[in-house]
Amino acid sequence: MSTPSEAVPAMPASPANVTETAAAPTAGAATQVGGAGASSAVEQRLAELGLTLPDVAAPVAAYVPAVISGNHVYTSGQLPFINGKLEATGKVSAGSEGASDESTVSPEAAKAYAAVCAVNALAAVKSVIGDLDRITRIVKVVGFVSSDPSFTGQPGVINGASELLGQVLGDAGQHARSAVGVSVLPLDSPVEVELIAEFA
Repeated sequence: MSTPSEAVPAMPASPANVTETAAAPTAGAATQVGGAGASSAVEQRLAELGLTLPDVAAPVAAYVPAVISGNHVYTSGQLPFINGKLEATGKVSAGSEGASDESTVSPEAAKAYAAVCAVNALAAVKSVIGDLDRITRIVKVVGFVSSDPSFTGQPGVINGASELLGQVLGDAGQHARSAVGVSVLPLDSPVEVELIAEFA
């Protein structure tokens, strides 16, 4: 069964839409609470997109959100939690190929949720380095898309994360990337994103 249209995030000029309500992201009301205003140039650019960093998502198993090794931060996989809630579940499907008894998420909605994952990953990075302006490069992004067997548009979905990072980090947001289709993700999330960031 397809995701209801009213629960599908609209894609504005910026790929990430995050709201304060339980409803899925919508253009013009993109905010995720979790801080007292922008404290860095990166957070100011997020604010210009209508976003603030959320609190770091609590781990759902035995791991930490991010670790530092040398001058790199490695984040754990981030799900599209909005105000602590996973707003959509199911496999990403381009349309009629999805099984009728399974919930599906459109590629456009999944792209918006990938951007939410990227914002959550930035929050994880900030939690260990203190200031996102210390990021000198996003080295690698790995995105996982819970995919209907016929779906092959994983790169387009993960573009949501990549485009968001480019918007808020400029040239430092350009990165190497993998976009991987998988049969299922934790909590039946449609998408998961992790990243490696270099910092000074």
